[in-house]
Amino acid sequence: MTNSLYVTDVHEGHQSYKAVWFNRDEQDNLEQKHDVELIREEKRAEVEDEVRQQVDALMREELDNLKLVLDKDKGKRKAKKKKKAKKKKGKREKDLTPDRSMEELFEELVREGVIVRYPQVRLRDYLGSYNFLGTTLRQNEREPMPGLSDIRNVVTLFGVLPLGSESVHTKLVELKAKSKERKLDKAAPLVRAMLILGPRQTGKKMLLHGLCTEVGATLFDLTATNMAGKYPGKDGLKMLMHLVLKVGRALQPTVIHVGDCERMFMKKVPKSDKTEPKRFKKVLPKLIKAIKLDERILLVGTSQRPWEGDQKSLVSCHQKIVPIPRPDYNSRYMLWREFIKRHGGRIRDTLDLTSLTKVSDGYAGGHILEAVKQVLTEHRLEQQAARPLQAIEFIAPLAKMDPIYQDEEDQFKSWLEKTPHGKNRKKALEDAEGGQKDKKKGKKAAKK
Repeated sequence: MTNSLYVTDVHEGHQSYKAVWFNRDEQDNLEQKHDVELIREEKRAEVEDEVRQQVDALMREELDNLKLVLDKDKGKRKAKKKKKAKKKKGKREKDLTPDRSMEELFEELVREGVIVRYPQVRLRDYLGSYNFLGTTLRQNEREPMPGLSDIRNVVTLFGVLPLGSESVHTKLVELKAKSKERKLDKAAPLVRAMLILGPRQTGKKMLLHGLCTEVGATLFDLTATNMAGKYPGKDGLKMLMHLVLKVGRALQPTVIHVGDCERMFMKKVPKSDKTEPKRFKKVLPKLIKAIKLDERILLVGTSQRPWEGDQKSLVSCHQKIVPIPRPDYNSRYMLWREFIKRHGGRIRDTLDLTSLTKVSDGYAGGHILEAVKQVLTEHRLEQQAARPLQAIEFIAPLAKMDPIYQDEEDQFKSWLEKTPHGKNRKKALEDAEGGQKDKKKGKKAAKK
């Protein structure tokens, strides 16, 4: 595990404390007045630096004058050819709305439904456990899926921290610049676009809303169904991208959401679909490239059927892919227990959570929450004292819902294995297994 970026700052603060305050006697300084000597030392260093710069400038002028006098005396004065490096003028983005105020642009986007209000949800409310069987599955040559708690941590590391903390974002930008100088472009985990994919009812929208709530972000919704009939034509689409970037930069941190993003990269859109999802296919990569490193803007795509779109185009747009699996036994147990408690239910010995967890294999958190809401009505909560809750009461609502079958999860796994990241991971695991086999062969040969 690499060291934190803030270890250096903490170490410098500790050294400063030891040098200045550790051996200082402050018993008589009850009012905590300022220390004149400390202020003088600090200001003396600043004044010395300013004076040194002024003296250096004067010395350079004197040196230049002496060189000119010597050249005149010797008659060998040469004209200095100043080669001014032509600065490459980057293409400035043309402001399509120079005469409109930010309040007017914001009002227009709200009126058109581009800027939307989101429910206040905390990421800690995204319940789930870690995958404790990862090592065991790898030993049996099966690649494990992450636990729901792992998913929450990934969204926090790559979404919440860079967007919510300006100091963290600045550190990542500095690390990104250093890594480019050393030709290590992948060293800094600064993400402009993230893809959250998973089956239905697994909490993709909840993670999005939790991310926005934690950082207090402005949410732009560019889902095809939401943008149907709005800003039509090429000029309208160009104006939309301009407004999203201009207002998003002014209201940072900003999150841009594209729901069902695989539809933008579909080869054939059904004729019944009037939302025109493919019109964002070319402008979305340009929008991501236009996000500068020092801007706290993140594009979040969500998908529950990624294989319906072109994989190469979909993966190239998103730097980070976060797959959400079906909840395992530990996560389902936690979901049943917490949802029942939060909705006023009392967990007693008559409620067999273990059997309920086993029966609900294949159901996601959204299914479990819906079942709890249907059972724990006001009338049922009033009867708990006389008639405690039982596991069989929650079976009937679950039976009416379609679970996430193993075939569907296998389809997600096969899609992930075909991505560049999946191929690299598979190759690394194969290399590690090959190295372990070679070591075992070497040990056997040494014994013989």
